[in-house]
Amino acid sequence: MEVLDFVRMHLLAWPPLAKTAVALALIVGVPPLCKRVRLPSVVGLLLAGVVIGPHGLDLVGEHHPIAAFFADLGKLLLMFFAGLEIDLWLFQRAKNKVCAFGILTTFLPLLLGTAVGLLFGYSPVSAIVIGSLLASHTLLGLPAVIRLRLARLEPMTITVGATVVSDTLSLVVFSVCVSIFQTGFSVYSLGLQLLEIAIFVPLILVGVSRAGAWLLRKVADNESAYFVVLIAILTVAGLIATYIKLPGIVGAFLAGLAVNSAVQHQPAKEKLKFFGESIFIPMFFVVTGFLIVPITFFNTIIGNLPLVIAILFALLVGKGIAAAVAGRVFSYSSAARKTMWSLTLPQVAATLAAALVACDTKNGAGQRLLDTKMLNLVIVLMLMTAILGPVLTERFAGKMSSQATLSTTPQSPVSPLSEPLN
Repeated sequence: MEVLDFVRMHLLAWPPLAKTAVALALIVGVPPLCKRVRLPSVVGLLLAGVVIGPHGLDLVGEHHPIAAFFADLGKLLLMFFAGLEIDLWLFQRAKNKVCAFGILTTFLPLLLGTAVGLLFGYSPVSAIVIGSLLASHTLLGLPAVIRLRLARLEPMTITVGATVVSDTLSLVVFSVCVSIFQTGFSVYSLGLQLLEIAIFVPLILVGVSRAGAWLLRKVADNESAYFVVLIAILTVAGLIATYIKLPGIVGAFLAGLAVNSAVQHQPAKEKLKFFGESIFIPMFFVVTGFLIVPITFFNTIIGNLPLVIAILFALLVGKGIAAAVAGRVFSYSSAARKTMWSLTLPQVAATLAAALVACDTKNGAGQRLLDTKMLNLVIVLMLMTAILGPVLTERFAGKMSSQATLSTTPQSPVSPLSEPLN
């Protein structure tokens, strides 16, 4: 331990530029290593974050505002690019399917998670909060889908769209539970939250779409200005979302949808993607690794193994049933259904943010909405699903890509989205 403490003290004293160089070296070096051992680069970046984070070598220290800023921007860019990659014609045609799958992938895990909470002695409100944590998800496997050029296929389009539905619904349930736990049930608070969401979504999709398209046309001849305006639209949409207690990623995704048609084939868009995928999005995964405490992680698993298994089971089964039911009803291939399932497994951004708020929320008697044990379990769940989700997405999306390639040969007029792929 003395050697480790000496190393940590030495690394912590490094100048910021040296620390930045190490972070950039990891971003460049880790993905190729992961490829050689057949692991998604996301997994390697998460583990790299554990190694250099506050609970590892402590290269960055407890407070790392620059890294946190890069990570927040990367998280927003991940969802912004998801909105840009969607085929709007297909999204419009499949909006009913988006809503259907979004509701399924929200409420099935919510119900199962609530049942687990009640089974292990949590109060009804706390149990519903546990369920709401499982209802949302983060699209950690999305880079693999984009790399394989599957983002414009209908199953992927509705999965990305369902992310907004699930994050929004889960946050609404969560905010209601927080309000009830602190002050009792309030119809006014619930109505206000729903009204804000009802105003926010059209504001971004219609208002930003028109204003953003007009502004982008004005700077179309100035690539630098075009680049800056894109980032401004992204950050403003994310900021407005946080003001009404929604995850910033919801606003970022809607902003991507809003300017989707205006930015297609624009060089500035491709350069923004280059910067995002080269620096900011990998930094999001590295900084997420900072949150993982290895000793606490293993102690939590060993000391609460039945609860860990039950929560993981509720998540896997809830998301699995939702993807299977929606996929079969919409006549998607087996590979497409499994890819939808794997994409909705990771519990990172919205889940972790809500869990931290729930742990800090106390009622009049000083009781926490969620205890520290559950917070640690959420971190365990975050790490397990952050690894499992991308690994499965790489596997299933690869099969889906092969099927899509075969189904789009000149001899086959069949859409690559349907069951005849089998």
